[in-house]
Amino acid sequence: MNIINVGSTNPVKVMSVRETLEDYYFIKPFKIFPVEVISRISEQPISLEETITGAKNRSKDAFVYCKYSFGIESGLMSVPQTKTGCMDVCVCAIYDGNTYHLGISSAFEPPREVVRLVFEKGMDLNDATHHLGLSANEKVGSAEGLIGILTKNRVTRKDYTQQAIRMALMHLENPSLY
Repeated sequence: MNIINVGSTNPVKVMSVRETLEDYYFIKPFKIFPVEVISRISEQPISLEETITGAKNRSKDAFVYCKYSFGIESGLMSVPQTKTGCMDVCVCAIYDGNTYHLGISSAFEPPREVVRLVFEKGMDLNDATHHLGLSANEKVGSAEGLIGILTKNRVTRKDYTQQAIRMALMHLENPSLY
């Protein structure tokens, strides 16, 4: 039995790891354990480097008596020629006790007013989304996420989190190439 720790108790992150790993024979059988850790970065990461650091911190701090630990962090990154200057992305860092294996999801551009609240008022995407009335759910980041609202649930937070997980798992599935 492979023990897999997830450096979060956020149900979307834990469910994303559990459902994604069902497709990977080399990890089965497995048991998932959510581990409450802190990212040791800003509540709302505002660069790709900070988002990667948060994911790595989560995975390393969750690495206790397990085969792999998963750190998942979403954050904004600078993207030239966009309307707001940035996009939101999800990073997955899998830690095996020695090496980090990174994956990044597709990115999306949050609305201008959401980005303004993040940079001018210091809100995170969850609070800015709720503050603007885009969702009545005060914990939208633990549900469909802003991406789910903007895509009318065609792509949810779970979907884009799973993209990042799959991109990181690519390293473990093809070790001779990495």
